[in-house]
Amino acid sequence: MQAVDHLIRQRLHSDVALVSQVAEYIVASGGKRLRPMIVLLSARALGYTGEHHRELAAVIEFIHTATLLHDDVVDESALRRGRDTANALFGNAASVLVGDFLYSRAFQMMVGCGSMRVMETLADATNVIAEGEVLQLMNIGNVDLDEAGYVRVIQYKTAKLFEAAARLGAILTDADATTEDRLARYGMHLGTAFQIIDDVLDYSGKQDEIGKSLGDDLAEGKATLPLIYAMRNGSPEQADAVRQALTQADRSRLPQVLAAVHATGALDYARDIAQREAGLAQELIADLPDSDDRRALEVLAELAVARNS
Repeated sequence: MQAVDHLIRQRLHSDVALVSQVAEYIVASGGKRLRPMIVLLSARALGYTGEHHRELAAVIEFIHTATLLHDDVVDESALRRGRDTANALFGNAASVLVGDFLYSRAFQMMVGCGSMRVMETLADATNVIAEGEVLQLMNIGNVDLDEAGYVRVIQYKTAKLFEAAARLGAILTDADATTEDRLARYGMHLGTAFQIIDDVLDYSGKQDEIGKSLGDDLAEGKATLPLIYAMRNGSPEQADAVRQALTQADRSRLPQVLAAVHATGALDYARDIAQREAGLAQELIADLPDSDDRRALEVLAELAVARNS
C-alpha cells in the first residue's frame, strides 16, 4: 500500500498547478483505501508476482476519487472525512474538472497494462457507476423506493468498483472463468455490505468518527435502507414522519426520523442485511488457496460491517 500511495502521488502530477493542488488535497485527505487494497490482495491470493497490480490499485483509487469529487458537487456536501470538501474549498468548477482529470489519468494508466480485459472491466465499471449516480438522482425524495430498488442503486453506485477491483486480481493472474466470477461476486457482496453500513452510520454514527454531518442522506432526500424499513414497518405516524422528512429533504426533522428508525429496529435490520452480504462474500473465496492474502480478504468483509466510520 505504501508503494501504491507513492505511485498515486507520482501520477497526480500535472503542469497545471490547480489540478495537482485539488487532486493532492482529496487523495491526501485520508480514506480507507479499501478498493486498491482489494486489487492487491486478490492478485496476491492467486499467486501474482508482477507489478501491474500496484498500477491498477492506483487506477481504482483514481476512479474512486473522481467519483467523490463529482458526488460532493452534486450533493452540495461541505464535509468529507472530517475536512472541508474540495468543492467547498476550491469551488464546484475546479472539483468537476479535476474529477475529469483523474478519470482520464486512470485510463492513461490502465493502457500501460496492455490488457483489453483490464480496459473492458474498468470501462464497464465507470459506465455503471455513472448510471448509479443518475439512478440515485432520480430517486431523490422517492418515498416509494423499495429495498430491491435501493440495492440496485448501491450496487451500481458503490459495489461495482469493489467488484471490478476484485476481478482485476483474477484477470492479472489469468485465472479461470469460475475463479474470476467468484472473486467478482465477492467484491459485489463486500461493496454492498460496505454501503449499507455507510447508510446505517448516517443515523447512528458520531460526526467526529464518520467525518461528515449526521443526517446528510436525509438532507439530500436519499431513501436509504433504514428509512425504507422504518416506512414499511413503523406505525402510520412514524412512517408519515419519515416520508415528510424525505420529501422535503429536511434535516431539521432528523430527531423524529431517528425516533422512528430506532423504534422500528431499522438499524439492526440493515446491519443484519450487511452481515449477510459480508458472509456471502466470505463464502465465495473460501475455496481459494489458504494464504495470508485470502484471510485478509475475509477479514475485510468482517471489517466492512463492524466499522464505526
